[in-house]
Amino acid sequence: MSHHSRLSTFVLDCNADELAPHVEFWSRALGKPVDVLDEDGDGRYARLHTEEDEPVLLLQKVSHPPRIHLDIETDDVEAEVERLVALGARRIEQVHTWVVMEAPSGHRFCVVRQQRKPFGPHLNRWD
Repeated sequence: MSHHSRLSTFVLDCNADELAPHVEFWSRALGKPVDVLDEDGDGRYARLHTEEDEPVLLLQKVSHPPRIHLDIETDDVEAEVERLVALGARRIEQVHTWVVMEAPSGHRFCVVRQQRKPFGPHLNRWD
């Protein structure tokens, strides 16, 4: 059975007590207004406004060093994880509904459920 995936999100991981100043900086630096300052009501996620044909820009409060990671959205998380493992990635851990992966280059990224419906442009179909 085939599944679909595409680049979904650039996640700016911020090691900070308060996310709001970092949201303000990135909003102004990128010229993207704030869509949601507290996405889940716990102060850990904020989202900047992007158009439907652009990746989502998410800021995340973390306890590890700051970095940027990618999210790949898919209509079948497990199939996409298996596809990426076959390409050389490693499965690191399952977190809620997504899977943290590591590329052969050492970069961390996540495989997440479909974020936008419909998927929109730039969709890959995997058989």
